Amino acid sequence: MQSITKYFNLNERQKEQFEMLGTLYPEWNEKINVISRKDIDNLYVNHILHSLSIAKFINPVDGTRFLDMGTGGGFPGIPLAIMFSKCRFHLIDRIGKKINVARNIAESIGLDNVTFQHGDIAECRDKYDFVVSRAVMRLDGLLPLIKKNIDKIQRNGYPNGLICLKGGDLNDETKSIPNPVIIEELNRRFDEPFFETKKLVYVQM
Repeated sequence: MQSITKYFNLNERQKEQFEMLGTLYPEWNEKINVISRKDIDNLYVNHILHSLSIAKFINPVDGTRFLDMGTGGGFPGIPLAIMFSKCRFHLIDRIGKKINVARNIAESIGLDNVTFQHGDIAECRDKYDFVVSRAVMRLDGLLPLIKKNIDKIQRNGYPNGLICLKGGDLNDETKSIPNPVIIEELNRRFDEPFFETKKLVYVQM
């Protein structure tokens, strides 16, 4: 929890919700493996803080709509929904057990700005300001899948598009993308060794 408050100013409700995640995820992970069991002890840095790195990149206006594609157990959607309580989040995943964990955790902490869908991205036809994801697939494969989901109406400082969290060398993935791309090295924002090779990628659409 200290890794979150080190970088973000939270109100009491947010602190309570983030603290609850520290209990709920290990409990659920014993039943359904949504986080590597070797990695569950690193929940706050490797999963929650990593998800919140998007909140260092963008400060969305109230009512902004996010689609979390391939959310798994709720990352980055649930941490972002806690941080941006006046925005809307739709979390989708093809694995029913994982989306069920995310739904139950959201209900347990009282999140009322999230919805859930068990299915493939092709089944989601709604429009959003931003699609977010954590290393779901290559960028050049992901962009054609989500193009239909990006709203043309702009409301934020950054134009609507994709914000995803990835690691390693991205030159091969980005060289064939005609859209404007911003790549941000996360070790410039966070001190923890986990972020040494982590990147945030924004693609305008």
